[in-house]
Amino acid sequence: MTDDSVPDLRASDADRERVAEILRDALAEGRLDMAEFEERLDATYQARTYGELAPITRDLPAPGLTAPSVSLTKEPAAGPDGRDWSGRIVGGEGSSTWAAAVMSGFQRKGHWTMPRRFTCFALCGGGEIDLREASFADREVEINAIAIMGGVDVIVPPGVEVVVRGIGIMGGFDHQEEGVPGAPGAPRVIITGFAFWGGVGVQRKLTRAEKQRLREERRRQLD
Repeated sequence: MTDDSVPDLRASDADRERVAEILRDALAEGRLDMAEFEERLDATYQARTYGELAPITRDLPAPGLTAPSVSLTKEPAAGPDGRDWSGRIVGGEGSSTWAAAVMSGFQRKGHWTMPRRFTCFALCGGGEIDLREASFADREVEINAIAIMGGVDVIVPPGVEVVVRGIGIMGGFDHQEEGVPGAPGAPRVIITGFAFWGGVGVQRKLTRAEKQRLREERRRQLD
């Protein structure tokens, strides 16, 4: 749904990030519950014009930050947690370059460095690659996932661009997060590979630390 009263101008990445910040404040103040917050945040990162951004925050008290008054001036490149994305592009070889799960499982999560190319294999097992708190060896990285009667889940934070190029036979690759524009300076994650009677899923989530911080702020508001 769009707002016909707002000029049909293209929204920038900085515009979307400012609307996302309004939503985070609203969640912390108890104006939105978690389900409403996640729904509106998804709509924010998919918005292409001011008309699509305006309804997202119309009922929230944020004077001067509704879509019609968003500045077209580019802001410094920062991720959804307020950090400069360039600080997470660290170079090097990465802390782990491969993983395998044969009738078992694997995880790569927390503070680790995603290499330029990460290869993983799941046979009758499952794996999780969580990039929410990861650093990146390069601005563009690749996950080559092979899932045979198994599955691999990839979790990325808001702001990261996802490109899916995997092939599925009686299986599949999740394309739901593909096409969402990346934040300025954020890494690009390319997902390739092969799935046979298996699947490779992609989810976009807030970091655990940010979710906890928002919950604590909301509890303090309610006390």
